[in-house]
Amino acid sequence: MIKNNIIIAGVPRAGKSTLSNTLSRRFGYQHVSMDSIIAGIEAVFPELDIKWWWSSCGEEPERIDTICNVSEKVALFIKAMLISEEYDEFEPGMVADVLQLLPEHYAKHLHGMNCDIVYLLTSDVTPEERFAIQREYDTEKHYTFGFTDEEMFRHSTLVVEMSRFLKEECIKYGLTYYETAKNRPKVFELFIQSFERNRDANE
Repeated sequence: MIKNNIIIAGVPRAGKSTLSNTLSRRFGYQHVSMDSIIAGIEAVFPELDIKWWWSSCGEEPERIDTICNVSEKVALFIKAMLISEEYDEFEPGMVADVLQLLPEHYAKHLHGMNCDIVYLLTSDVTPEERFAIQREYDTEKHYTFGFTDEEMFRHSTLVVEMSRFLKEECIKYGLTYYETAKNRPKVFELFIQSFERNRDANE
């Protein structure tokens, strides 16, 4: 059964916003960018120690640690949104894209609620391959656009490391994930086809 709300989680530049916007346009979901909300909370309420992935780090960032520290708070934030039933007044409800939500905390706080989740990862490439992909497809709208090669490679390495960590966690908790570093349009097409089949089966 397809639930009324969907979370598209995963690593930076894996296509979370793109897929969320597609679900919004094609099926009428209300798109909520949790990353934008978290960036706003970070800027306005620094005392809460809610940090976005890239801006929160120093010279040698430990971004997996950053996400681990923030993930449970994000899970509880989304849970409060769902408990409000604001997004259950309409069918479909919301599609939320989010970086800072680990499978562990989805399983602990959101499993069983009116909310499905899918992770987008890039664990099937090397940091060097990820670097080349990001350089090829970077545009001015992406926050990585102005990165030096050194910064981009460090970013690519962290994205691959985070992807591999999340893949293990998805397997551990039985959550769905898609690899999007290669053939992304085809991967999204397969996702949409599967989504439509499941939706039609439940109508």
